[in-house]
Amino acid sequence: MDRTQQLQQWLTQVVGQPFTLTTASADASFRRYFRVHLPQTTLIAMDAPPPQEDCRPFVKIAEILLAAGLNVPQIIAQDLAQGFLLLSDLGNDTYLSKLTVENAKALYGDACQALIKMQLATDTQALPPYDAALLRRELQLFPEWYVSRHLGKTLTPEQQAVLDKTFAVLIDNILQQPQVTVHRDYHSRNLMVTADNNPGVLDFQDAVIGAITYDLVSLFKDAYIRWNEENLMDWVVRYWQAARKAGLPVNTDFGEFYKDFEWMGVQRHIKVLGIFARLYHRDGKNGYLKDMPLVMQYLQSACERYVELRPFLRLLQMLEKAD
Repeated sequence: MDRTQQLQQWLTQVVGQPFTLTTASADASFRRYFRVHLPQTTLIAMDAPPPQEDCRPFVKIAEILLAAGLNVPQIIAQDLAQGFLLLSDLGNDTYLSKLTVENAKALYGDACQALIKMQLATDTQALPPYDAALLRRELQLFPEWYVSRHLGKTLTPEQQAVLDKTFAVLIDNILQQPQVTVHRDYHSRNLMVTADNNPGVLDFQDAVIGAITYDLVSLFKDAYIRWNEENLMDWVVRYWQAARKAGLPVNTDFGEFYKDFEWMGVQRHIKVLGIFARLYHRDGKNGYLKDMPLVMQYLQSACERYVELRPFLRLLQMLEKAD
């Protein structure tokens, strides 16, 4: 019996009424989501195969975020042994599908308010730390999958030294930032436009305690949608003002806060290039290749602005040159 049949069998037991299944979405992991169509409503079924995925963090973090006042799926039924969850349905309208120049200020305002709620509810004992080991492991995806597999290049000892030094200064900066609850993928594909308590928040199972700027980078330097620098700066300022007012420990100097935001972005975008390359070369998912140029653009623009990151910028430019 395949996974879909197993899921249907389980749903028959827990739903207790006729239903049909359609694909809701698949993400970059092994998880799949189905929409369960019932006579009066729809629900979402998550299929997370236990050898590769663990539903327990999703269940635990859903409870934490719900208690913080965020609009996350409610868990209606669960079978952790089989890797099945039945969830409330937050609809089809992702931020990515609905954002326009006209509504961006309002939608991003809502997303920032939800983010602040989440950060205010931080319990450092409840989630694992986004520590140096995890940050370094993520950064290593870049030389392994992007440089070696995707570009087919081998770093010279000098280039490796530049990479090592850049990684060290980034990690040092990130660990010195205030540490709060971090969703870790807070962007336009995981935020849903909802009528009440906007946004709906999805895909939070990898949440950790980490740098306060991380989710802000995911939101505004989004790999799937680009805004001009003026808008981006305006929205970051608005978040910073609201966060200060709410009592979050953001840097009182906006210039320093923005530098932290940019450096966090450099770490995230180095990692994302590695992840997108791995999704293509290992998992056969080529849809992410088209998003690489924007990620590289974010990365190079930020490195250009800071003298400590310019050696890495030169390395990037060298690597991107065709042989």
